Order: sequence, then structure tokens, then C-alpha cells
Amino acid sequence: MSTANDYIRAYMSERAVEPARAALLIIDMQNATGSRDGPLGQRLRAEGSSLGDYRFDRIERLVTPNALRLRERFRALGRPVLHVTIGAALPDASDAPPHMRRLFAETGNHLGSPAHEIVDALKPQPGEHVLRKTTIGAFASTNIDSLLRALSAEQLWLCGVSTNMCVETTAREAADRGYLVTLVEDACGTTHEDLHQVTMRNFQRLFGRVRSTAQSLEDLG
Repeated sequence: MSTANDYIRAYMSERAVEPARAALLIIDMQNATGSRDGPLGQRLRAEGSSLGDYRFDRIERLVTPNALRLRERFRALGRPVLHVTIGAALPDASDAPPHMRRLFAETGNHLGSPAHEIVDALKPQPGEHVLRKTTIGAFASTNIDSLLRALSAEQLWLCGVSTNMCVETTAREAADRGYLVTLVEDACGTTHEDLHQVTMRNFQRLFGRVRSTAQSLEDLG
């Protein structure tokens, strides 16, 4: 008798993990929406909203510490670490796609602003790459594809925020381009648990793999 998991995994080809071809992508871990004290968190508190509680609790409890564990392993392996950021070049966000302008403008997320900066705990280290996108997915508005191929990185581990937006879209874009993609479940976060869980469940249907941080570290050897 077939199970739901059989359906999810149907037609997926198992591909061996090769650490020598791996890269870590840390997605949108910036003050704008990735810190309790950033513009999004401040706005929600000012409105008396508790919508950010789950998001920022998860970032502080899981996403940041697990991203640090992953980064430590990738650096030890001598494999690339890429920080993907989101934001405009201009304060009025006129350089961004229309559907992104209000978010950027209202969170002050543009080059040179404190909101645009990567959170202190995950500041890029020497030799790590930083790519700025203006779209939800990284492949649509950065040179990430050519950079990864130049780095001989064809297997990607993704973490960061938000699970069901920028992380998922970038992961799907990568899978469609032939990369072996792993979403690190306990190193990703979003505003609602159901959105996070549905994303992880759906991604395993044809797109790629879902692993915990511990499983990912084991896979990488």
C-alpha cells in the first residue's frame, strides 16, 4: 500500500553527496527581516503584533546557531560559503522590481543602510562571497549560477530566511538548473510553522533533499 511519503519521493533520482563539489548558501540573514531588533521586528512591536514572535524565536534558537555550525564545516572543508542578500541599491528602491519596492522602502533595505547589513553573528568571513539580489530568487538577479560553476560547486546546502519565499525560490531555481539541492530544515525559518513545514514537504517532490543540520554535517563527512 502506497504512503504519502512514497508519493513525495516517487521519481526522485538518488545522487551521491560529494563534499568536494559542495557550497553553502546563507539566504537573507540581514537586519531588515532577520533580526528581532531590525525594521520588521520594530514595526510589529510598535503595532502590538505578536506575528514576529515565532519567526524571531526560531531565528535565534535554530537558524543562526545552525547556520554557524554549517559554515564552520564548509570552511573546514575548504568549500565556498555564499551570503545572498536582498535589497535595493537606491533608497527609493526604484531599481527593484515593482512588487519588491514597498518592502525595501518601508524596511529601509538598501545598500549602505543598517537594515541591509548581514546580522552580526553571520558577518561574512574572509574569502566568503556576498551577492545582492532584488528578486525573491537569487538566480533571477545575480550572477550566482556562473559563480557557482566557476567554483565547481554543483551541490548546494541552503539555510536562512524566509523558508517559503527566498530560500524556497532559490532552491527551486537551482534544482531546475541541475544542482543537487539540500534544504537544511532546522537552519531555515519563516513567520508561520505551517508555511515552513509545507515548503519542506513539497520540496522533496522532485526538487531536492531535506535534511537536518546534524544529517547534513554527517553527509559532508
